[in-house]
Amino acid sequence: MNFNNFAFHPHINAGISKVGYVTPTPIQARTIPPILAGSDVLGLAQTGTGKTAAFVLPMLQRLMTGQRGKLRALILAPTRELAEQTHVAIKELGGQTGLRSISIYGGVSTVQQKNRLRTGVDIVVACPGRLLDLKNQGAIDLRNIEILVLDEADHMFDMGFLPDVKRIISAIPEKRQTLLFSATMPAKVHELVTKIMDHPVTIEIDIAKPIDAIDHAIYPVDQVQKLDMLLYLLGEHRSNQVLVFTRTKRRASKLAVQLSQAGVSSTSIQGNLSQSQRQKAMNAFRKGKIKVLVATDIAARGIDVMEVSHVINFDVPDTADAYTHRTGRTGRMDQTGTAFSLVTQEDLPMVHAIERTMGKSLERRRVNGFDTILKESKKNNTVHKNSRMSRSKNRSHYQPSAKHS
Repeated sequence: MNFNNFAFHPHINAGISKVGYVTPTPIQARTIPPILAGSDVLGLAQTGTGKTAAFVLPMLQRLMTGQRGKLRALILAPTRELAEQTHVAIKELGGQTGLRSISIYGGVSTVQQKNRLRTGVDIVVACPGRLLDLKNQGAIDLRNIEILVLDEADHMFDMGFLPDVKRIISAIPEKRQTLLFSATMPAKVHELVTKIMDHPVTIEIDIAKPIDAIDHAIYPVDQVQKLDMLLYLLGEHRSNQVLVFTRTKRRASKLAVQLSQAGVSSTSIQGNLSQSQRQKAMNAFRKGKIKVLVATDIAARGIDVMEVSHVINFDVPDTADAYTHRTGRTGRMDQTGTAFSLVTQEDLPMVHAIERTMGKSLERRRVNGFDTILKESKKNNTVHKNSRMSRSKNRSHYQPSAKHS
């Protein structure tokens, strides 16, 4: 199967060819036909499997007919980075369609956004808070929406957007096509589905589990040795772009400075930065000018950089779902990737929760010079021992470089 099977408009096919798409991913192959048929669709698939194109392409096809310059399609996203990323995808895939889109989010002046809306747009990609601000100011008209997309709905509701989403839905026509895409299906998402979707076609592809193309491993370490372990891993493994995740904004900023002082080209992206600073950091990382991007979970859903070869959890995330979203920044679109986690004794309960979600144990790797031993229950030790027996010894033990000997 290839994209020609969908019989898209020639101008859309031109965009598909430009970005180099040939064979649809599973989520694209299964969701595009019912979307084209006009059905409400609930698409559940892992991060990094091509969900954006799965809804953008049939949306463009529908908008090729009808009045231009009138807002007919609305995409809601939880973060500025994801909204901008989706907007870029629309411009790339729809570059020859003549359809106009705009991204709307906070952290920047509303003046330019209002001016652009006045000139007429067909698609808006928005974060809920800023969209409601503009609606309340009378700057945006939602009465002609034909297609509503909720992208990364699970994360949107984790961030507390559910009340805003409900207000937006109440302001758009009841007769519309609704598309909801998510990597997981928490109770809040299920509740919303039953209330806002009309007999949706549900497509579910290996949700919750991290992508199979990613190699996962954990490194036992004491908290005070984390920086040294991170520097060892960055120096030992050949990599392209590397994403390093921390729990807090302060730690992300501090760690980026520490890495730079150690000679590693790095920067950070976190909530304390202005939008222009965040965009500058993202652009430098995307273009390869920066090797390491240190981020909080704000970036777990908004980074689509194919060259990310490694994700390193400097801090283990708070939930198994967050682990899935973080590690989904590598191994994207059938490429391979690597996910390392620096694990202290206190992190073990969350590690076990992640393993239950994955349905397998994470490989434990030891490094000479780092003598931390995780004290696990007898039951877990048995599971991990059996898991390690299936792996070669040279993958389980790495020799440190001379500076760490």
